[in-house]
Amino acid sequence: MNKNKNNKTIWNVRIKKNTSNVFQKVGSSIEIDKKLYKEDIAGSIAHVEMLFRQKIISFKIKNKIIYGLNKIEKEIIKKKFEYSKKYEDIHINIENRLFQLIGEEAGYIHTARSRNDQVITDFKIWLRSATIKINKSLENTIKIILKIAEKNVRTIMPGFTHLKNAQAVSFAHYLLAYVEMFKRDKQRFINNLKSLSENPLGVAALTGTSFNIDRNFTTKKLGFKKPTNNSIDTVADRDFVLDFLYSVSVCSMHISRISEELIIWNSDGFNLINLSDKIVTGSSIMPQKKNPDLLEFLRGKASSSYGNLFSMLTILKGLPISYFKDLQDDKEIVFKSNETLVNCIAILNEVLKNISPNKQKMLELANSGYITATDLADYLVKNHSMPFRKAYQITSSVVNYAEKNKKKLNELNIDELKKIEPKLTVEVLKVFDLKNSVNSKKSYGGTSFENIKRMISKYRKKS
Repeated sequence: MNKNKNNKTIWNVRIKKNTSNVFQKVGSSIEIDKKLYKEDIAGSIAHVEMLFRQKIISFKIKNKIIYGLNKIEKEIIKKKFEYSKKYEDIHINIENRLFQLIGEEAGYIHTARSRNDQVITDFKIWLRSATIKINKSLENTIKIILKIAEKNVRTIMPGFTHLKNAQAVSFAHYLLAYVEMFKRDKQRFINNLKSLSENPLGVAALTGTSFNIDRNFTTKKLGFKKPTNNSIDTVADRDFVLDFLYSVSVCSMHISRISEELIIWNSDGFNLINLSDKIVTGSSIMPQKKNPDLLEFLRGKASSSYGNLFSMLTILKGLPISYFKDLQDDKEIVFKSNETLVNCIAILNEVLKNISPNKQKMLELANSGYITATDLADYLVKNHSMPFRKAYQITSSVVNYAEKNKKKLNELNIDELKKIEPKLTVEVLKVFDLKNSVNSKKSYGGTSFENIKRMISKYRKKS
């Protein structure tokens, strides 16, 4: 590879002394932003094509620059490109190599632009691609959950409030709650694509440029929908970063919640689900242990996503508008959050493929804790024209009686019930049947079997 003979930075005429080693170490972002090379080269090619169309540079110069950029991209792909901290970032590293390849005509590449608009352009293109990939992974998550739900429409388990048995539900219904969460996550990322659709290229350092550029051309060429409206806001704006980090945080929270739920359900105290040996680890001292380490990993990773969001908010909090070096950290923060979420979704999908419900244990637990009490109260309102609060009090008395006599509600006979409420007939015993209880919740969004089947079908059509 040719070496740069003068080996100088682009600002060496103005700044006479070499940058201190300390500043080179902390000020350089090349180890972080070198992953933007594809986006940077694509943006530069679009830019020089626009400069030629606007008669700002010649056909010959345009072709030489594009030839050099394509060669650089091949070098990077083949790992033959030499990155240097001396040139700070991916933009100047590429520009420096372009000088080596084509000579002084490389200097035309930066006409009518700044690193300020260049980096935001690169970053938005990268984020757009990352966002689409995340959504594809979430689509896979939803499909896996739907597959499990489809097999467990009639699998009955306790629904919990305060981790206490509350009402009987279908296991499928529980799972579909997470489908809703991940669908909202998808929508948040889709909404983010809107803020990523505005083209920053052409606003230059902060005021725009005196050159007769065509921002609509680069907008179309780079897959944006429209140019940004205000040059100062464009270089200062990191709302699109916050939007992405917030979306990652919420999605991570949902992953953490389902992980926590599965950890609890897998615990010896509940034993509602089984985890395959593929997704558990052993103990270093206790031979019998099978630990849900992957789920604990997922639960813990939400905190780093929150931390990254808060870091970015803190950076922006007291920052005047236009560009400042503080903003350099945005890429590292986003890259870390993206990588963490991508890994977490992949792990979650693997976990979901390797779980199975302990149906008998679910049913046993659902039969405890007087879980059909609300069904009795509702029955009294519907069949005996009682105010709900009176029905509530009578049902409480029934629960007290069952508790005192160490019986489940479905073990009570009609004579025992009539002592508490004489109006009751043998028909009331049906409300204590768990399947009847679950299937009675026919209101839209409820846990009845038909409702669940309809929702699964609806989700599949939309996916």
